[in-house]
Amino acid sequence: MTRELSVSDEAWPLARPFAISRGTKTEAHVVVAEIAEGEVVGRGECVPYARYEETVHGVSEQIKGQTGAVAFGLDGFGLNERLPAGAARNALDAALWDWQAKAAGARVWELMEMDAPAPAVCATTIGIGSAEEMAERAAELAATPLIKVKLDAEDVIPRMEAVRAGAPEARLIIDPNEGWTAALLAEVAPALAAMGVEMIEQPLPAGDDAALADYDSPVPICADESCHTVTDLPGLVGKYQMINIKLDKTGGLTEALFLARAAEKVGMKMMVGCMVATSLAMAPATLLGPFAEFVDLDGPLLLKDDRPDGLRFEAGRVHAPDAALWG
Repeated sequence: MTRELSVSDEAWPLARPFAISRGTKTEAHVVVAEIAEGEVVGRGECVPYARYEETVHGVSEQIKGQTGAVAFGLDGFGLNERLPAGAARNALDAALWDWQAKAAGARVWELMEMDAPAPAVCATTIGIGSAEEMAERAAELAATPLIKVKLDAEDVIPRMEAVRAGAPEARLIIDPNEGWTAALLAEVAPALAAMGVEMIEQPLPAGDDAALADYDSPVPICADESCHTVTDLPGLVGKYQMINIKLDKTGGLTEALFLARAAEKVGMKMMVGCMVATSLAMAPATLLGPFAEFVDLDGPLLLKDDRPDGLRFEAGRVHAPDAALWG
């Protein structure tokens, strides 16, 4: 009996339109890889991302191209040699780990000789809107321990003042998604620090962030689009204080763990982030929680509905996945 690989794409409606600096979305488009041998089935989910020139069709075809390798016993380490970092490799890496765990009757973290993920404080995200709309959403989340705020270059301080007024006790981190200039960053950072903002994620475009090397920010700056894999780390030191590890960028949990350990060695703090997707996509990333200063895995909370056996979010914390979901 050989392992069989199947691929499907799905669209999951969002609970409400979600706006970031690059646009607004109403659905999450994901690709799911399944590896089956007999009754043992492993699954992994990814999000093809246009920012990285990925499409649902292209990612699906990349995964299908590994059908023969999967049948002949491909594992995560061999996969890293066969596919580049990105969404396709992530879905297949997750499916391989899930299949191995189920075949062994163990959890993935046991196979990796890691502790089970403890419940972690998880950011809840507010999309871009008017100051009034963002204040209203912040008030709804006032009891949430950590709020992440999406911003563009417009009305940065009025919007953040509105969010702070709506959620006066919550910890705040912000994400302009490459939408600022160095001049705007220098202008708004002191006021953001005074509001208690704890981190600014990727304020400048990746590849156009050299100005950060000469900037002493009052708020730690985190690389997102500028950081995909271990090979990016040398170019980030001195410009960023943190990195955002996302499995759709690293190409899966296997590479993500290499990146997390390498970042520790060079003194970079970490957050673990996500694209908008179901709990199946978030589940492997929960293993990175012990490495992270911030955990941002609230993608399923933005959906109208999630998968059966989805991740448990309670009191602003995300719990380890049940085996019925993944791993």
